Amino acid sequence: MRFARKAKGFTLVEIMIVVAIIGIVIAIAVPGFIRARSQSRMKSCQENLTKIDGAKEQYALEQNVGPGTDVAWDDIVDSSGAGKGYLKKEPNEPSGGAYTVNVIGEDPTCDTGFPGHSLVEVGDVVTEVES
Repeated sequence: MRFARKAKGFTLVEIMIVVAIIGIVIAIAVPGFIRARSQSRMKSCQENLTKIDGAKEQYALEQNVGPGTDVAWDDIVDSSGAGKGYLKKEPNEPSGGAYTVNVIGEDPTCDTGFPGHSLVEVGDVVTEVES
């Protein structure tokens, strides 16, 4: 007497089709994810630069200093936690760079060099992807 056994599981062709579909989905999704992450970092950097510039200008008004006056982080950041600074803490650059406050009358800068990481480029669309 012979028993007929039904094969259980997936064939190699079925598995290969599923892997190919997953590969196609990843190929479509990853560039969009990278672009969105780059845009998010750019916007965050621009927002930080805007806040630094506003704090610096507020400092200049309250201290009655003019263009060309040096401003240090200690002048605009409250490191004591007493709430007397123009910024609660020094902002972190999202791409790992650093901010430079610069003198009164000049925009603060970001040293990453990535497109869109400056106040001059606020509103610009980033077309290059940072690595």
